[in-house]
Amino acid sequence: MQPLIYYKEIDVIFMKALLNGKPVDVWEISKTNEQPDWVKKAFAENYLYWLDNRLRILMCGLNPSMKDNLKVGAVGTVGGGFCGYAMYTVGYIGDFIDATNHKLLSKKQFYKKYQIIEK
Repeated sequence: MQPLIYYKEIDVIFMKALLNGKPVDVWEISKTNEQPDWVKKAFAENYLYWLDNRLRILMCGLNPSMKDNLKVGAVGTVGGGFCGYAMYTVGYIGDFIDATNHKLLSKKQFYKKYQIIEK
């Protein structure tokens, strides 16, 4: 049985952080707190979609980069793109989305790998 790990709660649910010394945009998944502009845009374009208390995430739609999408084959033909199989990720309230690197992290993973620079 794994021990329970508790974290200090953060007042603001989105922030700037560092990963390997480079700034990244992150957001802690929440239904109630303020959202940064990139999250609002992702909800408006259905890249983020609530399924009860889970969040369906289309990662290739968050801060899309043609270079990154070419790596994963998410550009398709002219007139439409294709992110591949298993293109959706499901996040839970309290998980973190790193939009810069297209990653979904648990709270434990986030606090282990990232350094918060701005709340």
